[in-house]
Amino acid sequence: MPNHALSWFEIPVTDLDRATAFYEAILQTALERMEIGTPVAVFPHDEDGVGGALSLDESKPSRDGALVYLDVDGRLTEVLDRVADAGGEVLMPAKEISGDMGSYAYILDTEGNRVGLFSNS
Repeated sequence: MPNHALSWFEIPVTDLDRATAFYEAILQTALERMEIGTPVAVFPHDEDGVGGALSLDESKPSRDGALVYLDVDGRLTEVLDRVADAGGEVLMPAKEISGDMGSYAYILDTEGNRVGLFSNS
């Protein structure tokens, strides 16, 4: 059995430059641009960890589809504070999970994707 239920994720975007700038601004980190059959911008991740990318895709954004949560451990409030200035929208502000399991929030990115943010602390 695998160690993780998820091995890779892709967030579809119609404008890779705009979406990359949005995520780099709110997360304050660089995404790596590359080609893997299609142009992508890869989120930083450990070599043995779960990775993901923004993927150039002309399909409908995933506002109502599967929900991906990005790990912003310890930085949830500051990431949310940067969303509007970067062109996105906070759909649901930070909400604590019962049992001291952390907090989460939902944002809408520049491409119309609903994305979750999660923090253990």
